[in-house]
Amino acid sequence: MHGDGAPSLLADWGHMEQGDTNWGKSVGVVVARGGKVLLGRHTYGPGTGLLIIPGGYLDHGESAEEAAAREVLEETCVEVRVEGLCGMRFSERDWYAVFSASYVSGEARPGDEENSEVVWMDVDEALGRDDVPGLTKAAIRSALGGKTLAPQGYDRARERWQASYYG
Repeated sequence: MHGDGAPSLLADWGHMEQGDTNWGKSVGVVVARGGKVLLGRHTYGPGTGLLIIPGGYLDHGESAEEAAAREVLEETCVEVRVEGLCGMRFSERDWYAVFSASYVSGEARPGDEENSEVVWMDVDEALGRDDVPGLTKAAIRSALGGKTLAPQGYDRARERWQASYYG
């Protein structure tokens, strides 16, 4: 707790591993399948109770694509193939990349304590719900708009975190 009685972010997120996490780099993933998108009802922080796309922070030395696939699997028990970059948010202190991904296998269910439920929801329903935040809606629209930037590879031996995306 802070002196003002408010819980600290780390205390609120204390269930998350913190050793190798790169707090300045995060990803979100839009997984679409049969006219539905994969969403989880978040259990902590600013997204508590909201249905959001899976995602999270990169581990040091992990590429954004690796983190995207890992986060989806950890949070939803669904294995995906990352297809392309469909959104990006930058600030002075961090960045958030949104990827589109295709379903590979798995049954959608909470894989950890970050979500109380995981669902495949009709796209139109997701875009019309009040418990789906604007950033998730924007990510869904962008991913399903068909214009993503495809990864062009990078040199893991030199700087593994650097990747190039071209449309």
